[in-house]
Amino acid sequence: MSKSQTNEFAKAIENMMTGNMPDMSVFTDATKSATDFSAKLGQIALSAAEKNAELTNAWTKEALAKLDAATKAQANDPAAYAQLIADMASEQAKASPEQIAAFAEVARKAQQDTVELVMAAGKEIQAEAASAVKKATS
Repeated sequence: MSKSQTNEFAKAIENMMTGNMPDMSVFTDATKSATDFSAKLGQIALSAAEKNAELTNAWTKEALAKLDAATKAQANDPAAYAQLIADMASEQAKASPEQIAAFAEVARKAQQDTVELVMAAGKEIQAEAASAVKKATS
């Protein structure tokens, strides 16, 4: 390669690196938006998991407290034990719909929060796209 070819190549690389670099702020902004969205979505999931754990813990404590009564000696009467177990089963059957409804409420809230987050993200993306189109056409 001759000296003039080397200089032309160096000049071409210099021109490419200085004035023609793409605007990386678009990628930086997109990464930041995706990270923020992911963090918010993660918070919704963690909040729902925490509430479910609290409900499960309360339900378990309640069941164990009722079971504690069954471990107490009854009047040496098998019918008394049978009645105790039947009463426990009846109480659990009555309490189950309420407890399941509490879990369903947690799921409904998480779903609602997720839909709101996705809708907000969609509106933000739409606004950014409209701004980019307007900027490109002007």
